[in-house]
Amino acid sequence: MKKISLTVIGLYLGILAAFSQPKPDSVYQSRKLKIEEINLVSSYYHQEGDHAAVTGGIGSQKLTDISNSLEIKLNRYDKKYRKQTWSLDLGIDHYTSASSDKIDPKTLTSASYADTRVYPTLAFSRENEKKGTEFGVGASFSAEYDYTSIGVNGHFSKKTKNRMGEFSAKAQVYLDQIHLIYPMELRDGASPEKLKTGSDARNSFSGTFSWSQIVNQRLQLMFLLDLVQQTGYLSLPFNRTYFDDGSVHVERLPDSRFKLPLGFRANYFVGDHLVLRGYYRYYMDNWGLKAHTASLETAIKVSPFFSVSPFYRYYRQTAVDYFRPYAAHKAGQDYYTSNYDLSEFNSHFFGSGIRLAPPAGVFGIKHFNSLELRYGHYTRSNTLQSNIISLHLKYK
Repeated sequence: MKKISLTVIGLYLGILAAFSQPKPDSVYQSRKLKIEEINLVSSYYHQEGDHAAVTGGIGSQKLTDISNSLEIKLNRYDKKYRKQTWSLDLGIDHYTSASSDKIDPKTLTSASYADTRVYPTLAFSRENEKKGTEFGVGASFSAEYDYTSIGVNGHFSKKTKNRMGEFSAKAQVYLDQIHLIYPMELRDGASPEKLKTGSDARNSFSGTFSWSQIVNQRLQLMFLLDLVQQTGYLSLPFNRTYFDDGSVHVERLPDSRFKLPLGFRANYFVGDHLVLRGYYRYYMDNWGLKAHTASLETAIKVSPFFSVSPFYRYYRQTAVDYFRPYAAHKAGQDYYTSNYDLSEFNSHFFGSGIRLAPPAGVFGIKHFNSLELRYGHYTRSNTLQSNIISLHLKYK
């Protein structure tokens, strides 16, 4: 089942350095595959709201999600002194959703009330530190109660000769299969429209391009461009849409969507104890949605081993052309939805993080490099509110 996804402000601290060729003995040792780092991330997310899409834009949006991710990175140098990195990431989410349980309101607790999503990812990259180039490939899989997804990606980056600038490009493809689970009262030919049974495909193709530049010792900039094309079944089959004549329908949206996000990042090092990270993004698509995102995060170094990172993000979007609230759609419309994720709203996301990196290791364990704890509160102008707390433990 689709659920709200919040993106915490990304951290980008590009420190570029020239390659120094190691001595033969150290090169021989570095060819052995070794653990570079292990990352364990756990989070707890809870939301409340009054505009559930499953019940046509009204009803509880209560949802709880517990997420865990374990990433293992291994590396080595090949005979040409190129750094090879293998990465394995295994994620498991478990959530409960009040609105999903309303797909079949006659049952006390349906199979859709709670679900577990498993999503492993495998990636390989090879970096030529002397030439300043890197390329990589990856594959992913995700499965839960009503869909499966297979993803593949590839990326390439090239640094300038002075290592002050870097161009990056990444291509991704996601091939999804959606199990068509309709609201109970619209099954078995009871819907006003003829509904397809079984499953349907949803495919996403995207290209991400970026340029990062170290302007001076204090200022770093990054420019980002995304091109995203989605095709196939882009509606959610369990979302109801009520018309002004009292009839109920399954959400219906176009089978093609093009997205164009443009972004800009700036990191400014005020001094040894303060870093400012700013971000702005403009988004538009051919469904009529336009959005602006602006965020600011500060990293305050309280001591050599302890820092605090308060953050704030503002977001505003217009509604897609096909959105209307509960019982406001009219007969004869080709496309319709009452999903408030596609409505007009503005939101605020704020909170803080703390990071510990003691020289003796976290809990006195040498290789536990750092521990980061973050909390964020999210609020929307259309009643949705949520809280998220996450823990990141790094072994290095």
